[in-house]
Amino acid sequence: MASPIIWQKDSNNPDNGNNLSLISQWWENLNLQQVSWQQRILPPNEDINEIDWNSQRFDEKLTLQNPNIRGITLYWFKSSLKEEQSTTPRKLMLDMSNGNLYIYPQSQPQLVVRINKPQVKYQTLEFKDPLIVGDIVGENFVMLLRDKEQQLQVKITLSPSSLSQLLNSIPQ
Repeated sequence: MASPIIWQKDSNNPDNGNNLSLISQWWENLNLQQVSWQQRILPPNEDINEIDWNSQRFDEKLTLQNPNIRGITLYWFKSSLKEEQSTTPRKLMLDMSNGNLYIYPQSQPQLVVRINKPQVKYQTLEFKDPLIVGDIVGENFVMLLRDKEQQLQVKITLSPSSLSQLLNSIPQ
């Protein structure tokens, strides 16, 4: 995890207030977004990298409504419940690069909650020496990549700027 943003209760860190503000902005931007909510028991050293974050039975996928931070308490509504939910943390850690917020609740010091914004996962198709056919259609270039062995074909339509980008990315 590359340089997380950390807020900690009663910390003397001069950036503590600014970090809470950044975390608050991230939290509020989750409004009407689906997130995964995972609770785990912390290891004695509190190293979250030692935790198994693979999907487990009690993990939830939920849509947050009106998430906000008032004081140091996180508030939100779940679409399935009418009452506002809240938790007061002793520590918050935001990993922007992976879209994870780790909440260390004051009331349950042995727990950590991970809020995760699901990332887009791309499927990769790998062709080895495919048959390549291309033609101009209107102002676009249409290319077919065909892998006989896998019996797969991919059709790619490139605008003039995308074609130029492709040609410039090919080493001479």
